[in-house]
Amino acid sequence: MKHWGLIAALTLAAVGARAETVLITGSNRGLGFELASQYAADGWTVIATARTPDDDDALQNLAAQYGSVRIEPLDVTNHAQIDALAEKLRGTAIDVLINNAGVLGDPNIQRLGNLDFSIAEHLFATNTLGPLKIADAFLEHVAASETKKVMNVSSIVGSITLTGGNIYFYRASKTALNMLMRNFAKDTEKRGIIVGMIHPGVVDTDMSAPFDIPKVAVEESATGVRDVIEWYTPDTSGTFMQYTGEPMAW
Repeated sequence: MKHWGLIAALTLAAVGARAETVLITGSNRGLGFELASQYAADGWTVIATARTPDDDDALQNLAAQYGSVRIEPLDVTNHAQIDALAEKLRGTAIDVLINNAGVLGDPNIQRLGNLDFSIAEHLFATNTLGPLKIADAFLEHVAASETKKVMNVSSIVGSITLTGGNIYFYRASKTALNMLMRNFAKDTEKRGIIVGMIHPGVVDTDMSAPFDIPKVAVEESATGVRDVIEWYTPDTSGTFMQYTGEPMAW
C-alpha cells in the first residue's frame, strides 16, 4: 500500500475527534514548511518554529493566511531557548510534536580522505541532541494531549543495514537519533507517549540538491509522513518507518 491514508481515516472515524495542535521545528522551508501548510489547511493549530522566522517571508505569509498558525523563533541547538519556549507554552497541549529541523553539512568533507571533523559537532547538535532536548522539554505538553505523539524526521542513510558509505557524520547523526528516540519510547511508554522515526524519502529540497538521484516531491513526502504519523499506535511506538508506510531496516 502506497500510503496509510484510508487506514488513518478509518481509525479516526472510530475514535472520534482528531488531534488539534502540532509543533514543527524547521518550519520555514522544505518538508517542514509543507507539513505546516498541510496541517494548517486541515484546520490544525500549528506552532511553527524556525531559527529566524522574521526573515522567512513564506512562513509569515502562511501565518497571515491561517490564523491558526503561530510562529515561534527556535534554534534547536540552543537549549536555553528550547526551555524558554517550553515555559512560554506551559499549559498548551501538543498532540503531535515533529522534530523536523536538520542539517546535512557539506558532503564533500564527509568522505574518506577529506573528513572535516570540525563539522561533526554541529551535525550531532542539530540532528541528534536537539530533537532529544525538545522531546524532553515538551514531554509534559505532549502528555497533556489526546494523541501524545513525538515524531522524528530520520533518514534511510541512518540505517546501518542499508548504508552505502560516505556522508559519515550525517549518517551517524541520524543513526544516533534513532537510538535516542527508541530509548525515549521505552522510557515514556507507561505515560502513553507514542514515538516514531520516519524516513521522508529523498525529498526534492535544497538539502538533497547535491545528490543526482531520484527524488520525491515535497508535497507527496509530507502527505505520506502525515499518513504514517496517523498510523503510529502504542503497539508500533519506537519503530522506524518509510513515508510510504513500510518498515525501515535499522
